[in-house]
Amino acid sequence: MTAPVSDRQNKAARLTLGLLLLAGALVVIALLSLTTGARPIPPESVWQAITAYDASSTDHRIIWDLRLPRTIVGLLVGAALGLSGAVLQGATRNPLADPSILGINAGAALAVVLGVALFGMTQLSTYVWLAFIGAGLAMLIVYSVASLGREGATPIKLALAGAAITAVLQSVVSAILLTSPRTLDEVRFWQVGSLAGRSIDIVLQVSPFLVVGVLLALATARMLDGLSMGDDVARALGQRIRLSRGLAGLAAVVLAGGATAAAGPIAFVGLTVPHVARAITGPGYRWILPYSMLMAPILLLGSDILGRVISPPGEVQVGIVTAFVGAPFFIALVRRRKLAAL
Repeated sequence: MTAPVSDRQNKAARLTLGLLLLAGALVVIALLSLTTGARPIPPESVWQAITAYDASSTDHRIIWDLRLPRTIVGLLVGAALGLSGAVLQGATRNPLADPSILGINAGAALAVVLGVALFGMTQLSTYVWLAFIGAGLAMLIVYSVASLGREGATPIKLALAGAAITAVLQSVVSAILLTSPRTLDEVRFWQVGSLAGRSIDIVLQVSPFLVVGVLLALATARMLDGLSMGDDVARALGQRIRLSRGLAGLAAVVLAGGATAAAGPIAFVGLTVPHVARAITGPGYRWILPYSMLMAPILLLGSDILGRVISPPGEVQVGIVTAFVGAPFFIALVRRRKLAAL
């Protein structure tokens, strides 16, 4: 009995050290986000801007007005996307599940585009509620369609239903943008996925929702462990399947809706990061969730920094960079055998 206990303790110590290293890497990438851009700013100026703000300093104004809100949004959105992807993969037992593939991002995007086109809503602060409504309705539609038939919402049916609904929603979004130049002008940077131009007001708008979503997602870790073993096993362990999936789905919708409202629909972060986390930690969601929560903002902010430096003095939006980073991983994942096994 001593050896297994010792092995578990060693694994817990190793994974805890990994979390600390990821937290350190996240601090470094956040500092790089503050210093890197069309106008490089040295770290000492960043520290002075935070501790002793001088309104007459151009560097200080850039930090407070542009880069600090952008970095905070990147941290929040990255953590939300990583967690929502991990929760969805565990709740659906589908390795292809993430907010972009299951229609959540597309639903949020369509709701925002409709709000701009039909009601003239042009403030990012109003996007939050629209994105939540669209994300929730899209997830409900996808799950309802996948639940049709005797077998219910199997992993394959969820992926197929999500892909189909996403295609429909994205085609509607494209049709609206092509026929309404005003709407296209209002949402073109938001639609592609961007951290640029985000103000501290956006942080204040979305952070309460994302904090609730993070806490709810972390609380579902034990439920996800049961669901990942199959409904029969989870039911035998006394777990209420519908309640567990409902809580996990609610957490995913809140996280993905808030993230999409703040930064637009960003793909592949919620898909790729949980797989990397699972490869490091093993199948336990007690570790997968916090690893995903730290690794995803590292990927998102790293992609944002890369987008700033590859095309000076302009920049490539983060949604485009993450697509280039995530697409090869997605192709490799699709080619793997036994996609249903997590």
